[in-house]
Order: sequence, then C-alpha cells, then structure tokens
Amino acid sequence: MLEGYTLKNLEERIGYQFHNIALLKQAITHSSYTNEQKINKAKHYERLEFLGDAVLELVSSEFLFTEHEKMPEGELTKMRASMVCEPSLAFCAKDLELGQFMLLGKGEENTGGRHRDSIISDAMEAVIGAIYLDGGMEHAKTFIYRFILSDLEDKQLFYDSKSNLQELIQGKLKKEIHYELLEEKGPEHDKCFVVEVFMDQESLGKGQGRTKKAAEQQAAYQALLRLRDKGYVFKKY
Repeated sequence: MLEGYTLKNLEERIGYQFHNIALLKQAITHSSYTNEQKINKAKHYERLEFLGDAVLELVSSEFLFTEHEKMPEGELTKMRASMVCEPSLAFCAKDLELGQFMLLGKGEENTGGRHRDSIISDAMEAVIGAIYLDGGMEHAKTFIYRFILSDLEDKQLFYDSKSNLQELIQGKLKKEIHYELLEEKGPEHDKCFVVEVFMDQESLGKGQGRTKKAAEQQAAYQALLRLRDKGYVFKKY
C-alpha cells in the first residue's frame, strides 16, 4: 500500500464502510505479501476473488437479462463475458486506483504488479466478495452497478476499440490503418510504450501502456472518440 493510500481512503472511494475491516485488507493483499511476511496464507485475496467472481456473474447476468429482454442466450453470454473479462475489470479498477492500495511482496512490487491487469482485476473481484460477506448482496450489487455496470457505452467502446476502429476504417471508409511505436521507455520490468495510429497518413490518436498491445488499444480508443465527435456511430450493447 503506497503512502497516503489507506483502508479508510479506500472505503470512502468505494462508498461502503466495513463492519469487519479485515475483509477489505484481505481483498487487497496479494499472495506474494503473505508469503514474504510469513503470515497465514489464507489471508490473501484469492478466496474472496472466487466468491466475488460468482457474485459479479449473477449481478451482471440479472442486469443484462433485464435490460435486453429480446436478446438470445448466446448473445447475452457473449456480452457478459466482455463486461467481466480481465481487461474490463482492470479498466474499472484503474478508475478506483485500486492498485495503489494493494499489499504486495517486494518482488511483485519491483516488477510492476500494481499496474498488472491480472492482479488488479482479481482484486476487484475480491473487493466484491468482501463487500458481499460483510454487508450482503444489496451492498455488493450497489458497488457493481456503480463501478462496473456504469457508462457501459464508453467502456464497450474501449474494450473493443481495436476491432471497432478496424471495422469502421476498413469496412466503411475503405481505408487502411496502421500503428507506429513512437517511444519505449523505462526499465525492463516497468516499460512504457507510446503508440500512434494512422489512417493512411493521417494521425487519428495516440496511446500509452505497459505493453504495445495496451498502448495500441488506448490509441484506438482515442481515435474512436475523435471519430465519434465527427458523427460516426459504433455498435452498442
């Protein structure tokens, strides 16, 4: 947990005050920390993640079932998968700065664990599990609606940014897009890549991320926002 990021701060961010604050601490504790500190191995987030995953699936399923009354089961399943996959949950976790609150071992800390999608997405599910155990389904549902099921149109645009951009440029505008790596900086364990996306020779957007793929996704997202402002319409939920 970085300086200035406390459990009380996290409670304020998520809008829920725990009766048993140990549950919240467990939800942000990585196994590398419990191993390093030689404390009870069951006190990291993995069991809470297991529970939170089930709660999230139920709540998101109910949400989609209610919102899309005529959509067939196959489409509902596909939509739910895109909403609760690792990149999607990591995107939501970054809004909360959840990685800054994590308790990590030194090795995980030094290799950029606070920013790794696999870790912060798991922690997001663990927080859901912790809230469910502490306050019940309604509080867990409130958290999920606020931080995961809100602003779905923009989130879906981000999740599918590269495919949406390719479909628009190649399918509708009959032009080509390509990505160029502009910069690669930082130590090996904490790289930052800067990428720009072009339509023919016209720059559409720039992005940065800890992998080239993440930077490309961000660049594509910026391009889509720019094109949306010009009146282009993209597929929605």
